Amino acid sequence: MGAIFSAIGGAINAVVSAIASIIMIIVSAIVTVIVTIFDIIFDIICCNCFGGRQVRTGTHVYRFGRGGGAAATY
Repeated sequence: MGAIFSAIGGAINAVVSAIASIIMIIVSAIVTVIVTIFDIIFDIICCNCFGGRQVRTGTHVYRFGRGGGAAATY
C-alpha cells in the first residue's frame, strides 16, 4: 500500500515541478525582454546626453565619440 502512495506522491511532485519550471521560463523571458528594452532606451538617452564618454548601463559598456576605435596612422 505504501508503494501506491509513494507513486502517487511522486507523480504529484513531477506535475508541480513541471508547472513551476514553465512559470520560471515565462518570467525569465519577460524579464529579459524588459531589460533589453531598458538597455535600448538608455543607449538612446546616453548617446544624446553623454557623447564622447564611456557609459555603463546594466551589463553593457557603451563608448561614444572619438578615441574608442583603432588609432589611425598618418
